[in-house]
Amino acid sequence: ISGKLKVIATIFPAYDFARQVFGDTADVKMLLKPGQESHSYDPSAKDIVEISGCDLFVYNGGESDQWVESVLKSAPEVETFRMTDAVSLLDEEVTEGMQNAGEHDHDEEEHKDEYDEHVWTSPANAAVLTRRFGEELAALDSANAEQYRANAEAYAAQIDALDQEFHDFFDALPDRTIVFGDRFPLRYFAEEFHLNYYAAFPGCSTQTEPSAATIAFLTDKVKSEHISTVWYIEFSNHLVADAIAEAAGAGTAMFHSCHNVSPEELAGGETYVTLMEGNLERLRERMT
Repeated sequence: ISGKLKVIATIFPAYDFARQVFGDTADVKMLLKPGQESHSYDPSAKDIVEISGCDLFVYNGGESDQWVESVLKSAPEVETFRMTDAVSLLDEEVTEGMQNAGEHDHDEEEHKDEYDEHVWTSPANAAVLTRRFGEELAALDSANAEQYRANAEAYAAQIDALDQEFHDFFDALPDRTIVFGDRFPLRYFAEEFHLNYYAAFPGCSTQTEPSAATIAFLTDKVKSEHISTVWYIEFSNHLVADAIAEAAGAGTAMFHSCHNVSPEELAGGETYVTLMEGNLERLRERMT
């Protein structure tokens, strides 16, 4: 037995921040399998046993993590870090043209107060989360407190630098309108950089078939605003983005929300920072 702390994180950002801050003092494991859809994740019996026996459990909070609360009730002594507790939350938004926009049935009324859980998509939030995480760990394992704080600061500084690059990029753009032929899990990103966005679905939508009206609306936006690229997110079949782009004479590109990674990305050592750098490169290619 290694004697290292056992840390379990639900999703890739939690996993990445944890492994960066712990360095080699812990075995950090990601629950979500690479490539797996996070919104429909259900823990196995083995997962629950592992969570109950770990030293620290890092999770996001929000709709996709509703199962967490019941697991933690049965393992009350497990130390936890919930990312949504560390930053200001925004409500999930249904914008003009989106599937469901204007359909105020009672179901949507119930969902009105749901916050958007994709807090890490704003690099400013990611830096805050990393630093907060360093503080939490320093309190949890005081013998290594200075190391954790130093690791957290080093990684947060990388994220800060990247954040500045995004700001410089968007500040120089005459128009900050982006169109997603997909779910839009980037509410925090859009808020930080003051983007106007149009998308087929809200961030946590399970729908994959937008109405003809939604497709027509987005196609019209791309044409009328002379937008060169329709975006889609990782693991999407991008059929909707392709259809809009084809009808509007535009191209398509992937924006990585960093929610999960493919087996290849994980094996290749991708981090939150490298994935977001990739997004910035694609934005530079497509929006300038």
